[in-house]
Amino acid sequence: MKPALPFHLPPPRAGGVDLLIIAGEHSGDQHAAAMLRGALAQRPGLRVAALGGPELAAAGAQLLHDLTASSVVGLVEVLKNYPFFRALFHETLRWIDEHRPAAVCFIDYPGFNLRLAAELHARGLSVKGGGGIKTPFYISPQIWAWKGRRRFTMAQHLDALAVIFPFEVECYADTSLPVEFVGHPFVAADYVAPVRYDAGGPVLLLPGSRRQAVARIFPAMLAGFRAFGEREAVVIFPSEEIATVLRAAHPPANVRLQAAGAPVAASAVLTSSGTMSMHCALAGIPGAIVYRANPLTYLLGRALVRVPFLGIANLLLGEPMYPEFIQGAATEKNLSRELAVCVRDAARRDKTAEQAARLRKILQQPAIGAADWLLRQLVGV
Repeated sequence: MKPALPFHLPPPRAGGVDLLIIAGEHSGDQHAAAMLRGALAQRPGLRVAALGGPELAAAGAQLLHDLTASSVVGLVEVLKNYPFFRALFHETLRWIDEHRPAAVCFIDYPGFNLRLAAELHARGLSVKGGGGIKTPFYISPQIWAWKGRRRFTMAQHLDALAVIFPFEVECYADTSLPVEFVGHPFVAADYVAPVRYDAGGPVLLLPGSRRQAVARIFPAMLAGFRAFGEREAVVIFPSEEIATVLRAAHPPANVRLQAAGAPVAASAVLTSSGTMSMHCALAGIPGAIVYRANPLTYLLGRALVRVPFLGIANLLLGEPMYPEFIQGAATEKNLSRELAVCVRDAARRDKTAEQAARLRKILQQPAIGAADWLLRQLVGV
């Protein structure tokens, strides 16, 4: 984590800015980049800056700060890093006030983004606050899991919301916020999956993209894989910071660390509950979800979250495509047994393939996708 010292975000390199995108996590960076590529294909002159990560930079945005490198999860971790996020929050407000983008598009990351939208409203900078800056939001917070009443303040502060799960439209039906389902990025025509199923392939171990979570989850995955005792394993890491955490767990020689990039074929997977679990589910790779949080964060989560599953594929299907092993249930015995079933049981493989097909149908992209939705928010720019 970078220290919470005063710093300034750079000015727009084009002398002005049409759109500022704010994506605080690796998955948001990826989804925002896909949306931006589509928008720039139609509007190549669009001037875009971002608080995001390397994917947005590669898509054509001026990266003001790599926010994905500062990603943390859980109440305890956020409190530890509060001075940094407070400094970044106020510097972002200063930058927006000085450079006045036509729109600020928020990508998920509700703890930061919804507070920023509220402050833009309070300062009279956003359209709904009486100013000129539009405030669209892409990828809904999980209001169907917890903090459902946020939807009413979102309606007060945001101009539009694009969601990637079809059931989320109904979640906002009792508000004035315009909400559209724009399809999931992973079923878009130009989507290139980072994983695919191969019955003879290695096992995938995917502990996530946040340093603290990976440090807790990866040792449990390693123990389960060692006890399974078959094949090789591949661990995909999104950044060198995460690779350092993985190496600190001293994986054996048959566990290969691989930077995100070329697609990986796998016969089974142990995955955290994040974005990669959806990649694997859509690819039809049999597997299980493994999750371990800070104990205090977990206890608070159990008290607040009201959903039957942690994994989004399980929620969408209404059944456990990926059995979930959380906290103390993520044992060596449980995980090794699950890997054995995934690799050896033909019925399990067939069931996973059928569930993957249903999942793709649920998430199918409508005629109006995310890029078209974004450009509609920028009409007149």
